[in-house]
Amino acid sequence: MLAELIGMMAPEAADTAAKVAEQTTAAVESNVAETKTILDTATQWLTQNGMAFAINVLWALIILLVGWIVIKVLCATLRKTLDKTPKINPLLKEFFISIARKSCWVLLLMLALRRLGIDIAPLIAGLGVTGFILGFAFQESLGNLASGVMIAINQPFNVGDYVNIGGNEGSVLELNMMAVTIATADNKKVVVPNKVAWGAPITNFAALGTRRVEVTISIAYGEDIGKAREVILAAVKANPLVLKDPAPIAEVVAFKDSAVGFVVRPWSKSSDYWSVYFQIGQQVKEALDKAGIKIPLPQLEVRNV
Repeated sequence: MLAELIGMMAPEAADTAAKVAEQTTAAVESNVAETKTILDTATQWLTQNGMAFAINVLWALIILLVGWIVIKVLCATLRKTLDKTPKINPLLKEFFISIARKSCWVLLLMLALRRLGIDIAPLIAGLGVTGFILGFAFQESLGNLASGVMIAINQPFNVGDYVNIGGNEGSVLELNMMAVTIATADNKKVVVPNKVAWGAPITNFAALGTRRVEVTISIAYGEDIGKAREVILAAVKANPLVLKDPAPIAEVVAFKDSAVGFVVRPWSKSSDYWSVYFQIGQQVKEALDKAGIKIPLPQLEVRNV
């Protein structure tokens, strides 16, 4: 029984193997024919156009080499020109140089492709459509870039300035075309997008070089106001960080329930602001104590009627 089954299956297996072999041979012959056709076509093209193509490739390489040298010279010249213009800050200068370099490279590559006989018209059209799509997709980033240009042109602050931008206060650590990085007084890193920074009020505490410190202090009603003023001014002027011009002032500004209120306003360099702010209160208090001038506690007088 087993021998009969094997005998029945053997002819079918032989036929299947023959068909597979026939198909494989046909596929190989077809691939060989296609490869031969491609090689014949390539050989014919090289025979007819090889020399011209080689010359075009050589010219394209020469164009790229010469263009690379020209771009370097142009960028170096632009950098020197911008360095002589004090109103252009380093951020804007690098932005202009980068735009000039990339634009020149695009033109140079287009010239090289044209020399190779490649039609660049469809490429330009494709770049236009792609640019429109990318512009729509990255409109937020483009807004930050445009705001970065405005910040670079107007220079409302520089790296190292102490600023308040939209409620974020601190020293400017980094400024680029996309965002402003701020270090807060408690050493937190805050990144503010340029679009937000340019669209919000900007307070630059360091822009003018000097700042006015303001401290309030009170004395008892029974004390000599003139003497207290002299003591306060003497203590303030003794601080080496306080500027002589503008001169500090100490004036009466309020009559409170239990005391006469003074406002003390010395001036300092912007970098010394917090040092002066914290020192003045202690120095004035010590000077008043030494002069015997009392700083009263709140008092409440109760009378029976």
